Amino acid sequence: GKEVVAANTIIAILTIGGQQLFSFFTFSCPCHVGQNLIYGLAFLGVPALILLVVGYALNNQTWRLVTGKRSPLEEKTTPNRLLQCKLICFVLCSITGRALVAPVTWLAVTLINGSYYVCAMSEYVSVYYYGANPNVTASERRRMLAVFPCSQLVPPELSRVRDEVILLLRYQSQVAGWLLIAVVVITVFLSYCLASCFSPLSFLHFRYWSSYVHNEQELFDEATDQHSRLYAMQHVKKFFGFVPGTENVKEIRIPSLREWQAISGLAFLKRVDKEHYDYSLLHDWALKEPANGKYLKTGEDT
Repeated sequence: GKEVVAANTIIAILTIGGQQLFSFFTFSCPCHVGQNLIYGLAFLGVPALILLVVGYALNNQTWRLVTGKRSPLEEKTTPNRLLQCKLICFVLCSITGRALVAPVTWLAVTLINGSYYVCAMSEYVSVYYYGANPNVTASERRRMLAVFPCSQLVPPELSRVRDEVILLLRYQSQVAGWLLIAVVVITVFLSYCLASCFSPLSFLHFRYWSSYVHNEQELFDEATDQHSRLYAMQHVKKFFGFVPGTENVKEIRIPSLREWQAISGLAFLKRVDKEHYDYSLLHDWALKEPANGKYLKTGEDT
């Protein structure tokens, strides 16, 4: 939908801006044999990998897919295995498509920029483009080619050759970048076409369904917030003796030292029966302990 397109556009723009800042402040080719390739590929690949992982982590569908899959209840309620596998594959493809926006943008922009590729591949340029003394050994030739990304280290007599090599590598890098963009755009377009062809819904029915799912999630989130607040309020009221925000509180409850200890500390989600959990230590205390204890009257002046 429009929200997905807008979100992907924002992610792409932020990635482009981040790549420019990252290159400006951190990238400096070592211009040394054996190090250029590692350094250049690290700047190309590692940020893309990190962005991919972050893309997966920030997608709610990822956690919806993996959370609670080892629960015994999940095994009992699992529908047809083949249908379940198809659904998981579909969701994984959807998650991956969203997660790839940032890393693909990073790779495309860095390839079009060319600096990382020039650094990584300078020492592997064909001898034809070196065009110098044929008696130079292969190791010496690689050593000299490796310094080409650093113009200040290149001897004056090799300046023209250096310019030719840099132009060649930038050409290769930029062509690769535009090819990557073309492949991604065509793949995304064809994926949407195939998904639409195999959709059981008509065009308007699909738009209605998308709107329904969006509105249902918004309403569910609102109800979740209100329901959990009201439920938690009952437990807080039992512990302190009044509802937060109430005016003219007549009395308050004074919790005992044992009760303070009971609700303090760390705790995991606790299963109390086949269908219910205790969400916190206060929740556990409120369900088990009576509401008696020491109460203190409060005056209206307080």
